[in-house]
Amino acid sequence: MKFGMLHLFENPAGRTEHEIVKEQLDLMRAAEDLGFDSIWPAEHHFTEYGYCASPALSLAAIASVTKRIRLGTGVVVLPFHNPIRVAEEFALLDLISDGRVDFGVGRGYQPVEYKGFKVDQEHSRGIFNESLEVILQAWTRDRVNFKGVHFNIEDQEVRPKPLQQPHPPVWVAGITDATFAMVGKWGFNLLCAPVFGFQGKSAEGLLDQYRDALRAGGHDPATKEIAALTMVYCAETTEQARREYADAVLWYYRTIAKYVAPPPSQQPVKTYELYSQTRKLAETISWQQLLDAGAVICGNPDYCVERIQEISAKYGFTQLLCWTRLGGLDSRKVMKSMELMQKHVIPHFKREAKQAA
Repeated sequence: MKFGMLHLFENPAGRTEHEIVKEQLDLMRAAEDLGFDSIWPAEHHFTEYGYCASPALSLAAIASVTKRIRLGTGVVVLPFHNPIRVAEEFALLDLISDGRVDFGVGRGYQPVEYKGFKVDQEHSRGIFNESLEVILQAWTRDRVNFKGVHFNIEDQEVRPKPLQQPHPPVWVAGITDATFAMVGKWGFNLLCAPVFGFQGKSAEGLLDQYRDALRAGGHDPATKEIAALTMVYCAETTEQARREYADAVLWYYRTIAKYVAPPPSQQPVKTYELYSQTRKLAETISWQQLLDAGAVICGNPDYCVERIQEISAKYGFTQLLCWTRLGGLDSRKVMKSMELMQKHVIPHFKREAKQAA
């Protein structure tokens, strides 16, 4: 089990944008010294839910002050970008960081962001698929030649090329049924999110779809990674952890319910139907349901170790992406949680890995 940290740059607490950005960068920089394997800033726009407008820019700042930690994106929303530009920026980041990029991508899920960029969300899957193909060509071929519905690129040289060969590891975010199977067919690593409740569906079933599609595509599931985005908070006692973390978690679910699926009159009906289940879950889910589902791991170090072991055994996750700094939670509390993870939780799983080896 590897441990990463997700960073959303959210701001419900009335602090300045400058303060939020500085806090997040400080936490990302501290993650290396505190034994975490990776950091994953998430692209979001326009609202207090998150405004990390450029994961590449954020990670470039961290690359210059770290040596070891992997630099992941959780995720780059491909339909908002020109794929040639994305290929250039992340190849450059891979060179700057001496080959530490993990390239996480997705389609996004917030209508307000699609509206802001004047992109039709109904076409997001097609744009995403074509964008990823263009990016992979740009990284692995001398020239890009691509003719699709959304992009038409003829004999275009793209520089620079990434340091990692054939390219940085690709991770695709899976929320819908079709995406899990698609990621497996392509042979990419999977980013999934217990925080979203798997849209009320069986997590085991969705992960089986991913692994079955890997095998059908000629890929060995044992060579692929599955990372789970989970809210994680560790304190000296379980009572303290839940007292300090509950408001931040509830802020998240209230906020995502507001942005993930506005009324049908404000967006295409198909888009509303796709995300209305997630909104309903966000509005009605209870604290105990979140704990039972593995969406939230919140307690003392022993509890956190036990719960991580349980969900790892149940789902086969290889990485846990810890979402700790959310809902305006004080950075000192976030840092204390990370320190307890470093001292008690992460070493437990490192020892297990050595014993298994």
